[in-house]
Amino acid sequence: MTRQAISELRLHRTTTVRVGSVNIGGGAPIAVQSMTMTDTADIEATAAQCIELADAGSDMVRITVNQDEAAKAVPDIKQRMLDSGCTVPLIGDFHYNGHLLLTRHPKCAKALDKYRINPGNVGTGNRRDEQFQTICGIAKVNGKPVRIGVNGGSLNQDLVMEKMQANTDKDLGLASEEIINECMVISALESTELALRSGLTEQQIIISCKVSRPRDLIRIYRALATQTTQPLHPGLTEAGMGLKGLVWSAAA
Repeated sequence: MTRQAISELRLHRTTTVRVGSVNIGGGAPIAVQSMTMTDTADIEATAAQCIELADAGSDMVRITVNQDEAAKAVPDIKQRMLDSGCTVPLIGDFHYNGHLLLTRHPKCAKALDKYRINPGNVGTGNRRDEQFQTICGIAKVNGKPVRIGVNGGSLNQDLVMEKMQANTDKDLGLASEEIINECMVISALESTELALRSGLTEQQIIISCKVSRPRDLIRIYRALATQTTQPLHPGLTEAGMGLKGLVWSAAA
C-alpha cells in the first residue's frame, strides 16, 4: 500500500469507553491488554505478574475470576498493584458463573475496572439473558464498563443451528466458516442491545469477536465496523506460540 493510500484510509470513529485510567475508542491510541497465567487465588503471584506485564508495556491486565477464592483475592491483588505504583486497569474474565461471583463478592466487583462477559457461556436456555443482565446490572451499579467477548469456540449453539438450517433450507450455499462468522456478529450485536436494555450506556460497552484465524477475524471486524460504533477489541484466540503466533497476532 502506498503512502498516499495509507493517508486516505478513513478511521472508523467509535464511542469512547473509559476503563480505569485508559480511554478505549473515540480516537484514543490503541491500548494493549495482556492476561496473567497464574492461579488468581494466589495473590502474591498474580499481583507480581500483573506488575510485570505493566512494566513490559501492557496498558491493561486481565485475570481470570473463575471461583470464589479468585473473587476474594481480587481486592488484595488490586491493592498490591496500587501499593507498588502500578495503576494499569485490572479486568476480570468471567465464564459460566460470573453472575454468582460478582453478586457474592461485591468487593471484587468494585475493585475490577472492567468485566468480560462471554455471551456464549453466561447461561443456557431461558437463564442466559437473565444471568447476562445480572452482570450488566452489577456493572451499572458500580459504574464499570463491560467487554462483550464473543468466542468462536463457545457460540450459542441454538443460533448456530438456526443459521445452519436456514442455509440448507434456502440453499444459500454458505460455507460453515461464513455461517460461524455471521453468528458471531449477530451474537455481539444482540448482546450489545441486551446490555443497553439492562441499563448500561454506550460509554460502558466494548465488543470483541475472537476466532483463531486472522482471515476470519478481519472479515468479522469489517462487518462489525459497518453495524456498530462501539469500540472494538481485536485479538486472536489460540494464536499459538513462537513466530507463527507473533505473525498471526500482528496480522489480526
